[in-house]
Amino acid sequence: MERKKPRHPSADEPTEAEVVYRTTRRIEWADTDAAGIAHFTSFFRHMEEAEYELLRESGLSVSCEDQHGTISWPRVSVRCDFFAPVKFGDVVDIVVSLDRVGEKSVTYHFVFLRDGHTVADGEITAACCRIEADQPPRAIPVPDWFRRKLSGDRD
Repeated sequence: MERKKPRHPSADEPTEAEVVYRTTRRIEWADTDAAGIAHFTSFFRHMEEAEYELLRESGLSVSCEDQHGTISWPRVSVRCDFFAPVKFGDVVDIVVSLDRVGEKSVTYHFVFLRDGHTVADGEITAACCRIEADQPPRAIPVPDWFRRKLSGDRD
């Protein structure tokens, strides 16, 4: 997959061909700062929650077992650009697309929409790692079975 450029708030919503998953969140008081505006950290949490939902719907998880043991997905890069404030009580749609599935990592792209307008644009890159007791995570190639399920092949 070719890497996409970050979207600008004037850009159209991702096409249906690009969309992998869509979810909605209401901005709760705990998501906000003292002025009632969503704190930047809440966007990172919402991106991660949307990633988990996408994986669950695909029959996957951020912690999977295969014949060799545990595979997990530590984050190696995250970013979020903000274009308009989101306030307590607002409802945002989060549109997730796969920006890149590389040899050893996956990059997810997130567009936050309020009333159809882009309010934030983010990205998470997670490395595919083997997790072994008493060892640091070791990067491994993304397994073919994970790629297939992530791309929508549920067999």
